[in-house]
Amino acid sequence: MRHPPGRTVSGVCHGTLGELYQGPLRAGQEPDIAVVSFPVDRHSWVYFTHGTDPPSPLPLGEKAATAARLFLEHYGLTLPPGRWSAHSDLRVGVGMASSTADIVATLRCLFRLFALPYDTDVVLGVLAAIERADSVFVDEFALYLSGRHRVIRRLGTEIGFHTAYITEPGTVDTAAVTGLLLEHYRRHGEEYERCLTDLLKGFASGDPAAVARAATASAALSQRVLPKAAFDSMLAHRGRFGADGVFVAHTGCLIGYLFPGRLDADVKSDLSAFFRSLGHQCSFAQGGYG
Repeated sequence: MRHPPGRTVSGVCHGTLGELYQGPLRAGQEPDIAVVSFPVDRHSWVYFTHGTDPPSPLPLGEKAATAARLFLEHYGLTLPPGRWSAHSDLRVGVGMASSTADIVATLRCLFRLFALPYDTDVVLGVLAAIERADSVFVDEFALYLSGRHRVIRRLGTEIGFHTAYITEPGTVDTAAVTGLLLEHYRRHGEEYERCLTDLLKGFASGDPAAVARAATASAALSQRVLPKAAFDSMLAHRGRFGADGVFVAHTGCLIGYLFPGRLDADVKSDLSAFFRSLGHQCSFAQGGYG
């Protein structure tokens, strides 16, 4: 397939603000880590511009480069002359699924470059070869086994929130804490099972407030094993700001409030002052769909 020099194709993938749920799929002695990622209106972009020189290196690091190689090997394709470029809104290492979004954006760019239909099974196969992942490759909420790379249930696009959130210092190595998490899940399996049941009921009935309550319960369970410094203060002041709940990046550094509607300037000012009193800069973003 020949294309004139200068023609650009792009792949785009949203990131996350952590998860509305992270825990076992069901109570038991051998739990799988299940997540309901919290999509955010922040993105990773990958571009390929046709040219006359040999393909340039992909500027997103080893994982995205591996994804491109696996894609080309799967389809038996070779990159045409040209150059890669990229851009991202997503902070690395805090719980925004930046590396998974980079991989998916790369693959979406390649699907478009070669005029191939987007194939979720191919994406899952590539992700499974590279890392534990979030469900950013589907454009809806999903209950997802992050280690097994299996979508257990699609949860639709009816639910959405406005958020105010902060990023606490530090990073969490998900692989390093997996054993700790699984032991925590075994000890609190029934509590997690109730939390997930309530969350799924909230999605099924299209009830954002119920989803927010379950997300808060999941965050509170996470607080027992990978605590956030601001959690207790934020939970205590939730009613003051009219938030429906609290969410976290369970193996990251994000924590924030879930709101049912758009925030006006006065509420944003009050929230910013509150978070500044805790030593943090506040950010605002729309999460989910709806």
